[in-house]
Amino acid sequence: MFKQTYLASAILLALASQATYAAEAEATQSPQAEETAQPSSGGKAQNNNEEMEIIQVQGIRGSLNKAVELKRQNIQVVDAIVAEDIGKFPDNNVVEALQRVTGVQVTDRASGEANVVSIRGLTDVTTTVNGRQIFTATGRSVAIADIPAALLGSVEVFKTRSSSQVASGIAGQIDIRTHKPFDFEDSKVSVAAKGIYSDQPDTIDPNFSALASNRWDTSIGEVGALVNVSYIRTNYKDESVSPGASFPYFVEDGTRITSGWNVGSAHGIDTSAGATIDGKEYLLARDAMFGNILEGERERPAFNISLQWAPNDSSEYTFEAFYNGYRNESFNSMLFSTVDSAANWQQVIQDGIEVYDGTNVVKSRTAYNAYNFSSGDHSKASTDSYVFALGGKWDITDEFQLKSEVVYQQSTFETEFAAMRGQTTVYGVAIDANADDGIPSWNYLDNPDTALDESDLTNPALWETADFYDNGSKDEGDSLSWTMDGSVYVDYAIFTKVQFGARYEKRNATNSNRTASGAKNIAYTDLDPSMYMVTSGFFEGRANVPDSWAVINGYNLYKNRSQYESLWGFEQSSLVLQKTFDISEQAWAGYLMADFDTEVFGKRLDGQVGVRYEGTKADMDFFDNKAKDENDNVYTAVSSDTTDTSKVLPSFVMRYWLMDDFVARFAYTETIRQPAFADLNSFTYYTPDLTQVGFGSASGGNPDLEPVTSKNYDFTLEYYFGNGNSIYGTYFSRDIEGLVYSSLTRTLYDYDGDGIEEAYILNRPGNTSNGKLTGFELGAVYFPEGLPSWLDGVGTQLSATLLDSSQDIPEFDSATGEQIGFTTRDMFGVSDESYSAVLIYDKDFFSARMSYTWRSEFLNSYDAAFFAMPRGIYRKPEQSLDFQLSYNITDDLVVSFDATNLLDDVYQEYYEDSTLFNRTNNIFTRTFALGVRYSF
Repeated sequence: MFKQTYLASAILLALASQATYAAEAEATQSPQAEETAQPSSGGKAQNNNEEMEIIQVQGIRGSLNKAVELKRQNIQVVDAIVAEDIGKFPDNNVVEALQRVTGVQVTDRASGEANVVSIRGLTDVTTTVNGRQIFTATGRSVAIADIPAALLGSVEVFKTRSSSQVASGIAGQIDIRTHKPFDFEDSKVSVAAKGIYSDQPDTIDPNFSALASNRWDTSIGEVGALVNVSYIRTNYKDESVSPGASFPYFVEDGTRITSGWNVGSAHGIDTSAGATIDGKEYLLARDAMFGNILEGERERPAFNISLQWAPNDSSEYTFEAFYNGYRNESFNSMLFSTVDSAANWQQVIQDGIEVYDGTNVVKSRTAYNAYNFSSGDHSKASTDSYVFALGGKWDITDEFQLKSEVVYQQSTFETEFAAMRGQTTVYGVAIDANADDGIPSWNYLDNPDTALDESDLTNPALWETADFYDNGSKDEGDSLSWTMDGSVYVDYAIFTKVQFGARYEKRNATNSNRTASGAKNIAYTDLDPSMYMVTSGFFEGRANVPDSWAVINGYNLYKNRSQYESLWGFEQSSLVLQKTFDISEQAWAGYLMADFDTEVFGKRLDGQVGVRYEGTKADMDFFDNKAKDENDNVYTAVSSDTTDTSKVLPSFVMRYWLMDDFVARFAYTETIRQPAFADLNSFTYYTPDLTQVGFGSASGGNPDLEPVTSKNYDFTLEYYFGNGNSIYGTYFSRDIEGLVYSSLTRTLYDYDGDGIEEAYILNRPGNTSNGKLTGFELGAVYFPEGLPSWLDGVGTQLSATLLDSSQDIPEFDSATGEQIGFTTRDMFGVSDESYSAVLIYDKDFFSARMSYTWRSEFLNSYDAAFFAMPRGIYRKPEQSLDFQLSYNITDDLVVSFDATNLLDDVYQEYYEDSTLFNRTNNIFTRTFALGVRYSF
């Protein structure tokens, strides 16, 4: 598993030898920073949040020094990023900024950026802003990519948790720190602007931020005010090409086999040559080939307002208002070619097929009389999230401090979706499921018996309309919370400080949605020409696939959707938002924690020990808006449930100072994740078989879900040397109980009320899985001393994360719905290995950084339980190369150049076997930005 541990260790040993030389050289140099108190033992009240030693170096090196000191001084296991200056994060959002942090991986690159952050492979991350837990609409967390980097002062990644912090987030906590007026000695104004060029959509977009802050001495004390605003617009274009799902087909007649095999099993069905079902030989073949072009425009407005008042030396009051918004409008053009028609298999067998050697899996063939559809999909989404906080802190005495805060949050997320399919049947399609290292190919054939060119899918005469979908949703959430925290410095035995606190929150979450669909056949040639368009240039010539086709114009469809709703005969009731759940939750927490400081074997030992209690109670109403009474009339059914949970979570962290600059840490902590609101729904919702797979799909929640809990162990060794240099390593372990995983049941249901029950695969969550995660983190920040003057300022930031994970996933018999065992495999989202290397040059007025990140393949998700191939969807190794450069024209004026996704890779997925069961192939946007920043 840890096959590259030796390489990482060799890198760190080489740096350690250089560190020894640097430390010896430093002893002959004059200090460049004011010293802070060195570690010592005993005595009265050591403040574990000591004034940090900050070496006054500007630029990249200065920001890394601050991050190193944050890690060094914090009792918890923490990594951080710190802005080089106001508005000078070289990234557009928090996710991209975090990819250089040890133990952090980013994934789901799409729409012009990376979108998801994980800590040590786990994506359940709690995000706080200035220590306040925030959320988006009905979610338990915030869409962290929606927070612009321009608003940030620093970001701290907590891999362990003290009892005083919120316990949610089994992966860790990301605390985003914004600026406050008292952060600056006097007034401060900064304005930054970038023009960002995206190569796929071929557009230039603005990125703007501004900060204005001041503080005054007045007759009522010191007063400060700060406003920080940001606006980012991004045009993007993503393209993907993929073979469809696999199904078994009888060799003798080509019919698809819908029974006799376990649908949706973890590792698929038998792929050996000559394998049989019910005594008859079968082949595994792909049912389709398809491609997507997703293009859109996204906007993110945000602002932060901070007001501070210190009436005297012993009290301070703060009011903050934080807003982040999200606007996204996109159009997806899809071409979907089905190639599994039973009517054409006899021709297929006669013409011949190619299978992978020694298997029954079809690689290439020609399908005739093939049904095709294109789909023009328009999506529109928006988020508005507000956080208002009012708090104060008071020095009651020299030893007793108290702080309290009231926070109100409100967040709304709305979506609109309109899509219309066009359909045609073509003479023939020649396909190769894996033509080029995971990329499929397909070509349309001309019909020799007709003058119509059926291979030209841009011809509107080939197409007619089909299904029309018109959906929408609205999520609303708000909360009111109160916190109180106190600390008392003591001198009792080994204890130096006692901390205590309480938190109460009242939260509401509501979801409403609407779903309408219908089918109508109208020839494209009978439509207004503005209703359809031609997609062209698909996949940039990187694959042997159709590069253009006619498709419904999604923008026009959305603009005129009421006209088409009427034409398609939609019922008005289906176009009105209807509530699906309404939840009111109360949560309370309390903690008691003590800092200790003593001496063991002549060395300082300090740390924290604490316990936190967390309880929740939720009253829940769920609504089934398609229930039917005994007379087959549709009505809204209501189900009410209550959940009540409580957990006691201990924590223990200690630091042992082997030397002044060499420290060992040990931590035992427990964290928790509450169930998602939607997962608690007791109703079942049915979706009929839309793509003729033989089964419909059904989903429901589980009001009896329990929180997921994790027991966490961390052991670190950290060595700090020279001017802001460090080497560190961590061993960690996570024992996770009660992971939510969806059970599968085959059920029958009469969806359309015709008296005939159809088969459905029912998906319902349960606390049915446990997981284990262990690993190592290795990292270093190093700027060598004594280099030639022209190399002075060269440095590096290196990190490696090596993981071993397992998760027990229940398996179900698709015919009976009974559990038949467990499959043990890697945890979702966990790469065994990930590395980051940053080459830095920071000298005088010039700063440059080249950042490279790489992560090994990982199990990303499970596919729907309809198919015969393995369910697990893996992602191939992913890498990213970014570059940032800035030049100080004057002390106040800086110009910059940034570039992202320079390698322009094809991002690929596969089902367990990348040759037999390749999946999607994606190409994403590269960006290049020129910027200017002026501050005074």
